[in-house]
Amino acid sequence: MKLRMRTKFLLSMLLISASLTSTSLLLVRHSIQRQVRKEIFADLQNSVATFRNFQRERELTLTHAADLLADLPNLRALMTTQHDATIQDASHDLWRLAGSDLFVLADRTGRIVALHTSSPGLSRETAQQSFTSTLNEDSPEHWWLGSQQLYEVFRRPIYFGAPAQNRLLGFLVIGYEIDEKVASQVSRIATSQVAFYYGDRVVRSTLAPAQKSELATAPVVLNKGSSEPEEVQLGNERYLLRSVQLAPDRNPPVQLSVFKSYDEATGFLNRLNRLLLALGLIAVLGGSALVFVISDTFTRPLGSLVNGVRALEKGDYTYALDGRGGDEVAELTGAFQRMRDSLLNTQRELLEAERLATIGRMASSISHDLRHALAAIVANAEFLCESRLSSEQREELYQEVRVAVNQMTDLLDSLLEFSRTRESLRPAYSDLRTSIEHVVQTIRSHPEFHPIAIEIRQEGDASGWFDSKKLERAFYNLLLNACESVAADSGRIEIVLRSIPGAVDIRLSDNGHGVPDSIRRELFEPFVSYGKENGTGLGLTVVQKIVQDHGGEINIEKTSAQGTTFRMLLPTGCSPKSPASQHEGMADLPSFTQPEKARSE
Repeated sequence: MKLRMRTKFLLSMLLISASLTSTSLLLVRHSIQRQVRKEIFADLQNSVATFRNFQRERELTLTHAADLLADLPNLRALMTTQHDATIQDASHDLWRLAGSDLFVLADRTGRIVALHTSSPGLSRETAQQSFTSTLNEDSPEHWWLGSQQLYEVFRRPIYFGAPAQNRLLGFLVIGYEIDEKVASQVSRIATSQVAFYYGDRVVRSTLAPAQKSELATAPVVLNKGSSEPEEVQLGNERYLLRSVQLAPDRNPPVQLSVFKSYDEATGFLNRLNRLLLALGLIAVLGGSALVFVISDTFTRPLGSLVNGVRALEKGDYTYALDGRGGDEVAELTGAFQRMRDSLLNTQRELLEAERLATIGRMASSISHDLRHALAAIVANAEFLCESRLSSEQREELYQEVRVAVNQMTDLLDSLLEFSRTRESLRPAYSDLRTSIEHVVQTIRSHPEFHPIAIEIRQEGDASGWFDSKKLERAFYNLLLNACESVAADSGRIEIVLRSIPGAVDIRLSDNGHGVPDSIRRELFEPFVSYGKENGTGLGLTVVQKIVQDHGGEINIEKTSAQGTTFRMLLPTGCSPKSPASQHEGMADLPSFTQPEKARSE
């Protein structure tokens, strides 16, 4: 690929500036990343130490609360009943007094006789298993898991009388759920995101739901032996984390992990990168502007010539060229100007020749059709002069003269249609089905079309502002073509009207022989006809103009040896005061893709 001189200068300057800027960014980023990592590690250690102090104070408070509850006389009296239903019902008030999320009472054998929880999930069977597994442990603080609930529980024995007498009535267990509120409180104390683990399972976390699901599959989170913080990628964000064991001797262990966002901590580095990048861009733009000013002096005449060539490619022969100077570029500009003038003259001569050829072809076709009809009129008029003709013979000759006159009138009306503008429409509020039914009745007046089955189906409202007279002419041409295309004994034609927003979608289908490939692409052009002895070749051209004057479109949706389907789209929103506004409404309607045009007369 060849580059202009100005482009080469600009690219060179851009490459040098970009290289220097990138090198500076990489060096600064590497240095600051190391420092940021050390600071985050120190913050994680401080967060873990702060949580340990908070946890010790919290455990002392909760242990004292459990001792006070276990010494309540009414609790002791309740346990002496040894009746499960009574203990379950009566302990509800004691649970409310305790203000805990979990309240469990067990008899002296360790069998749970009362269970109260603030949220469902911990069944009596799970609580019994958890209690039994911790019954022989000396530590008063334990961790229970029920479904998705993690509880920090405190167990106290209940004695009848003084504890020294060792008359055990049962056990009291109160627990506090590690819920969203507790996790948020711990997160604020640690000034970080946190996650509670029960074994390898994430029970509660302050991370976003998407990050939490990824955290559950990250084995590095459970690394407990490393002195360095672990790095984990959660979604689009990186974190450094430290973990603290809440129950180190328990199996499975209970663990708290503290997360610090590495990307958030390095946010200022990104701002610094953007600042350096902005400075680099300013340098690149300044240098590029300087190179542009210098190179423009040499490349401006050549650029003007290139723009002239591009304008000529688009058909613009009047683009102003700068031919001043005496260098090679000026000489080339002059030669191009002369070549352009020569091409313009040649194009005008070709257009004039094509116009004359079109006029000749039109005159030839019209004269042929008129001469054919006039010959029929003259011949039948001479026959009418015969005195020996019966009234039936005279009527037959008269009808042939009338057919020839109608053909001449139809040809002249078709030619006049092209000279009329869209303003010649006279729209009125009418129903398209009524117009089509009128056309079908007219077609039925031809005896040769009586055996053909014609069906009209309608889906929705087909009324709007139309010029019914002109549309009936268009429908007549289409339906006449279809009738002449199908077989007389098995012909079938279907017309479907479907209402769509702002328009009526019309499909006319037949089971005829289809449109020949030789004329399919030029079917809307004047004087195109196929297989008709008296066809003018203007029928579907008139159809297209009437439809377009209404702001609509027409095409062949499909055609084959088994039949043809025409599709017409007519807008309904034209008012009688502004007929020219019909076409504007089509901007919001579905358009045809690659229309094949319609069948000729």
